[in-house]
Amino acid sequence: MKLRRTMMFVPGNNPAMIRDAQIYGADTIMFDLEDAVSINEKDSARFLVHQAVKTINFSNHEVIVRVNALDTVFGRHDVEAMVAAGVNGIRLPKTETAKDIHDMESLIEQCEKEYGVPIGKTKLVAAVESALGVKNAYEIAEASDRLIGIAIGAEDFVTNMKTTRSPEGVELLMARSQILLAARTAGIAALDTVYSDVNNEEGFRNEVKLIKQLGFDGKSIINPRQIDIVNEVYTPTEKEIEKSIRVIGAAKEAEYRGSGVVALDGQMIDKPIIERAQRVLMLAKASGIRSVGGEEIDFE
Repeated sequence: MKLRRTMMFVPGNNPAMIRDAQIYGADTIMFDLEDAVSINEKDSARFLVHQAVKTINFSNHEVIVRVNALDTVFGRHDVEAMVAAGVNGIRLPKTETAKDIHDMESLIEQCEKEYGVPIGKTKLVAAVESALGVKNAYEIAEASDRLIGIAIGAEDFVTNMKTTRSPEGVELLMARSQILLAARTAGIAALDTVYSDVNNEEGFRNEVKLIKQLGFDGKSIINPRQIDIVNEVYTPTEKEIEKSIRVIGAAKEAEYRGSGVVALDGQMIDKPIIERAQRVLMLAKASGIRSVGGEEIDFE
């Protein structure tokens, strides 16, 4: 399991932000060659990101690049440069059909062969931004073994639906649910949309609480100030951690005894409960929590 609580957009034409991208603590760095870059700067941004990926140590951060769509004059060049640079993955914007994924996968494989990159190394994230994309979310999510996540892009979606975003997000509920169900069916990450008003911390926090409750793995963000809020919302409570420790302990004890039955406090513990406990401890570790109730947590 890979944590993707925060996927931070970094404009591909901003050398300073690219250089410092790893210091903010986002789980995933996402360099943007699409909407954040004007037409006149597309080529220079591509070169800048290519060189940065090749030469800068981004530590343990996952590096994804949002390329321009393949039906633009920039898309193919973006993919070639990013695969050659060795990015972890490519985010395909405005994905509407499984064919979009197949076309991108085919191009990536060609590039991997050409540049000596191991076949399958370059992963994919599909961004769904229209009614058609939401309708086809299941087919998109299962279209390729390279897919590690499916994301919703709200601004284009609500425009396509002839509405606008509201603080409550009711206009996105159906689309978010479809994306989430598709992700869970395919066993990949479900990633929520950006929240553009970086000065409205209360509104942002409320939206993060909503998408966490829905079941999303994380959120795309546009400002480093949003990282701590997301991480705070996704940090388990002490009560959740303590319960998870006990669940994992019971599972280990059953395994040691060679028993296929896991019990805790007289109740049967099934696989979903164990998986939730594992995720709670994973989030606790990522949040820097090392002990509860004065006792150190065993993350092994």
